Amino acid sequence: MAEDDKKYSKQLMNKTVVTKSGKRFGEVKDLVFDTRTGELIQLVLKNSTDYSTNLELEKDRNNSPLIPFSAVIAVGDFVVVSEEDII
Repeated sequence: MAEDDKKYSKQLMNKTVVTKSGKRFGEVKDLVFDTRTGELIQLVLKNSTDYSTNLELEKDRNNSPLIPFSAVIAVGDFVVVSEEDII
């Protein structure tokens, strides 16, 4: 993994996760990687909103909601996800 990738992964931490339409899911608490390939698999949420709780997202062993990284469409001030790819 390149040094730039490591910085980029760190930059995702604590960012607010929103949909394209602006619905808030929560904030990035942690990242789940494939240990063999280094591929980013999921974002672990903290401070999840009622909206994201009602979607019945997959959860980790600590009951934190998980967002598939394949649903991420943009990263800037926010992590923007495609709601269609999550449900």
